Amino acid sequence: MSAALLQYLFSGLTSGAIYALAGLGFAIIYNASHVINFAQGEFIMIGGMASATMVAAGVPMPLAIVLALLIAMAVGVILEKFAIEPARNADVVTIIIITIGASIFLRGAAQIIWDKEFHSLPAFSGENPIAVLGATLMPQSLWVVGVAGVVIVALWWFFNRTMFGKAMLATSHNRLAAQLVGVGVKKVLLASFALSALLGAVGGVVVTPITFTNYEAGIMLGLKGFSAAVLGGLGNGTGAIVGGLIVGIVEALASGYLSSAYKDAIAFIIILFVLFFMPNGLFGKRGTDRV
Repeated sequence: MSAALLQYLFSGLTSGAIYALAGLGFAIIYNASHVINFAQGEFIMIGGMASATMVAAGVPMPLAIVLALLIAMAVGVILEKFAIEPARNADVVTIIIITIGASIFLRGAAQIIWDKEFHSLPAFSGENPIAVLGATLMPQSLWVVGVAGVVIVALWWFFNRTMFGKAMLATSHNRLAAQLVGVGVKKVLLASFALSALLGAVGGVVVTPITFTNYEAGIMLGLKGFSAAVLGGLGNGTGAIVGGLIVGIVEALASGYLSSAYKDAIAFIIILFVLFFMPNGLFGKRGTDRV
């Protein structure tokens, strides 16, 4: 394997891990409420912006990260409570428009609360690159992939080993049946948005030392997360993970071997390919119990 190819794979895995977290956020909300939340990217932005600005203000990094995650979760709950829940009986297009409007609103709020400048976090464990077979790997990339892996394992445990996680699964499979056996569907929907926001914010925090962030950072990350979710099979947790890694690797290879100008176009090409040739994605819809 050439050093250049290995370098592209390292870059693709790092980006793919973030897309996988964003894709899982889409899957969780879609399973719980059948809503495609196009504000998912803004949770990534909030996690990165909130943590970066608090660290710049002198807040210790661990505390800043925890507070940023809590802020993102609170925004997710508010979005579900005051935007999605009142429109529960509306048609799909209306709800999609609501989430797009929420995305625009959150970007505008970010400009007011923070600013339009780029912000970054210090690398978690230094910036000395690690040499691997002629390629270089930044320590922060290991954090990105490692944190994503821990989150995925934690999600598997949550959905398969906890009562509330199983209640979320029951709601995703049959909402009426879940209500009949006593599952609090409203609480499940709030939790799904909080969990989705948490996943996005985690991705935003770990990637900010690499890519920087600003109020618009969530737009493309959210769309690429959606591309990952669609490629894997909308609503399929395992599919979102695999789809995220594929999108990240294909994007990195296209940038390296063709042109970086094609980088952001890859996600849209994948969405079109799936819509025309694989409407159910690679794995179909099987729910987050497969995470």
